[in-house]
Amino acid sequence: MAIYDQHNRIMRDLRISVTDRCNFRCRYCMPEEIFGKDYAFLPNESVLSEEEIGRMAAIFVALGTRKLRITGGEPLLRKDLTSIIERLAALNADDLSLTTNGSLLARKAVELKAAGLHRITVSLDSLEDDLFLHMNGGRSRVKPVLEGIDAAAAAGLSVKVNMVVQRGMNEDAVVPMVDYFRERGHILRLVEYMDVGNTNGWNREHVVSKQELLDRIGEHWPLTAVAPNYDGEVATRYRFDDGKGEIGFISSVTEAFCGSCTRARLSAEGKLYTCLFATRGHDLR
Repeated sequence: MAIYDQHNRIMRDLRISVTDRCNFRCRYCMPEEIFGKDYAFLPNESVLSEEEIGRMAAIFVALGTRKLRITGGEPLLRKDLTSIIERLAALNADDLSLTTNGSLLARKAVELKAAGLHRITVSLDSLEDDLFLHMNGGRSRVKPVLEGIDAAAAAGLSVKVNMVVQRGMNEDAVVPMVDYFRERGHILRLVEYMDVGNTNGWNREHVVSKQELLDRIGEHWPLTAVAPNYDGEVATRYRFDDGKGEIGFISSVTEAFCGSCTRARLSAEGKLYTCLFATRGHDLR
């Protein structure tokens, strides 16, 4: 059995938001002027409980969903996250992963792995403290995030790093990021700046296209395109010709992949969305 949407796209992947709160205020996601001290986040009683998350995930897995990803906000802010992961791991999906800003990861990595997490994606947009602080609303320097990445790898978690690239902001940080992570064996994925949540003042002029990024990187390290790992994979893959791993590009603006999307999204209060950009969902609660 499988779940399909009205466009006949299979819902093979489920992203589960365990909180709407975050300790960062990244300009492209939760800008401070909107998500300030007076912003009304969900009250605790409105957020899905561990039991509700487990039940909904079990239903999706029974209906054919094979990949579960824990998201937020920042999921590491959730106090019962380890118990949630243990509950989801017991469903025996093919893949159980988590996306995080990495600032709290160093102290949690071993615990997450022991709970049954398979892999982790860390968001990091620069290796320069001043630029990183500017982009995350002054919430964290780079060092704690890099320490979290190292701790996750040491714990046995597979690690990928996502970098949102915004013109006029951090496009010059791309090459140093590529150099750093390819030397350490982690896949870096470059994400086109997009209108996440309809709150970031998105402008097409701020988008750095996949082709421009390929040209920038290719001046230093020649790349060769490789086939996707599976149908509907979001990132397009390229290998470094010198054999030092690969890099990915998530080009949701210049090379939209909506037609092959396999993702559903469950919000922290239990609403189902079939698109990251959707403003209306279905209340499963």
